[in-house]
Amino acid sequence: MPYVESSNVVGLFGGSFNPPHAGHLFVAKTAIQRLCLNQLWWMVTPGNPLKDHTHLPSLDERMRLSLERIDHPKIRLTGFEQAIGSKVSVDTISYILAHHRGVRFVWVMGADSFATFHHWYRWHDIISMLPVAIIDRPFVHMPALSAPMAHIYRSFRLDERESIRLPFMKPPAWTYLHGPLSFQSSTSLRLKENNFS
Repeated sequence: MPYVESSNVVGLFGGSFNPPHAGHLFVAKTAIQRLCLNQLWWMVTPGNPLKDHTHLPSLDERMRLSLERIDHPKIRLTGFEQAIGSKVSVDTISYILAHHRGVRFVWVMGADSFATFHHWYRWHDIISMLPVAIIDRPFVHMPALSAPMAHIYRSFRLDERESIRLPFMKPPAWTYLHGPLSFQSSTSLRLKENNFS
């Protein structure tokens, strides 16, 4: 895991990053800026339990591609989930919180992931463990804000104008951040690659 000092504010941004693209970087940079993060951990996972792994490149390959894409000094690239044997986000978060007392963590995700968050394993536990920041993505604004999590936890939503407070709030707490949108997605990039190969 990346080194982090106690009392720092850290965003956790996990995904298969297959492949990493400008949309991912937009989510990461928006979170760093709007939440005033000291660090953002770009966590390349062994694989998304909700997705097909048949054509998933190796962790090393996705780490290499992520390193080529990352261009911000506060982003820390890591693939530690494979080393600790974690396959689901709730276990990863539990491990991080147990090993970093005093650090303020925020779970960061794009709105496309948030729209299906209710399918994640023990998603209620995740929102009760740490604050969550959702970054707007093209074409998913309405599906995301209509998702079960948005309805069930609507009274815990923080106005994005106060997003700087989110890391210091007791969970459950979440915010939805808007900004200039990147229209790239891993799915569209994979489809393009397959069409030209």
